[in-house]
Amino acid sequence: MEVDLADLKLTVQAGPHGRVYCPVSAVVDAPAGVDSASLKDGAGNDVACQTRREDEGLRISWIIDDMAADTSVDYEVTFGGGGGEGVSLTEKTDEVEVSIGGNHFTNYRYGTDLVRPHLHPVIGPNGDPVTRPLAVKDDAKDHPHHRSVWISHGVVNGWNNWAEGEGCAYTRWQEFESLESGPVYGRIVALGDWVGSDDYRGEQKSNILLHERAEWTFYNTPSDVRIFDLTVTLTAPDIDVLMGDTKEGGLASIRVAESMEVRAGEGGVITNGYGGTNEDETWGKKAPWCHYSGPVNGNRVGIAIMDHPTSFRYPTYWHVRNYGLMTANPFGWSHFYSDPTRRGHHTIEANGSITGRYRYYIHAGTAADGKVGEAYHDFANPPQIEQA
Repeated sequence: MEVDLADLKLTVQAGPHGRVYCPVSAVVDAPAGVDSASLKDGAGNDVACQTRREDEGLRISWIIDDMAADTSVDYEVTFGGGGGEGVSLTEKTDEVEVSIGGNHFTNYRYGTDLVRPHLHPVIGPNGDPVTRPLAVKDDAKDHPHHRSVWISHGVVNGWNNWAEGEGCAYTRWQEFESLESGPVYGRIVALGDWVGSDDYRGEQKSNILLHERAEWTFYNTPSDVRIFDLTVTLTAPDIDVLMGDTKEGGLASIRVAESMEVRAGEGGVITNGYGGTNEDETWGKKAPWCHYSGPVNGNRVGIAIMDHPTSFRYPTYWHVRNYGLMTANPFGWSHFYSDPTRRGHHTIEANGSITGRYRYYIHAGTAADGKVGEAYHDFANPPQIEQA
């Protein structure tokens, strides 16, 4: 039911950057009990939008398909109505399947047979997986703990929650705070614990190292571009938690498809936001984003991880390798500087927390083809929205 109210108008200012498939949102005042809205642009065209009630008001989200720099667009909001599905989440045994526009994109996997939750597979622009299979030849020799897209760290109060096996910690999913499908995005908010025990298949031990809240937001974009955001918050229990200085860790990690690896010799390339190329110029370096591109089934694909200015220790350092690993690691200073006096450890005080905010941007072509530098501003410097 639509609510009879005066029109609410929103004006979006692109700012100095062109916008393509740019997620935006605004919080507006809405009548009590009204949790939905519909949206039209200045030409009267319907624009898919999605709403969520927050403490400050009603958040309205949509995607700007194409907007030139230094232009503005007016939108009209009508409370009530709306709805529809563009991103659907389907619960299955020990996983949630994510589909965008009716096409399978990824699964959030969290079963107790896993050392840590992760996304797998991740389907790219041409319908092919763009991350490494979970089982590969010589797996035992080549980082079997690199599980597609995941969150972990190698020194947590002395425990290793990066690797797998004897003496390593694990992350146990506890519950979903939210599972939300909708026309603009699908949202998974998963709560879990980092546990100091290597018996991940057994009953959870009481040695909780950290509480994890991972918010994954998957946007309804065309199949040639896939965008999803990760906001991860790590909270200490009733004791201080030392996040140790190690290169073995990452708050936002990916292991790309084997054909994309630089070492494969098929044209794989690493690029960062400052123009560094491949491992020698990007490993252990700070940058607002890092990017891997290479061929997948004959088509070049690019994957960027972007760091938000509000993230813990922005801009992050990158643990990125020619063998296909790319991860945001804000802790491994002594390794990155080859200087034992430069210490990157951090103590999360009892009941305190740190938060990282990252965007994964998957597209066809190279970093230049995907205009990754411009797309970064959609995340870090989004359009300004004014309410009239």
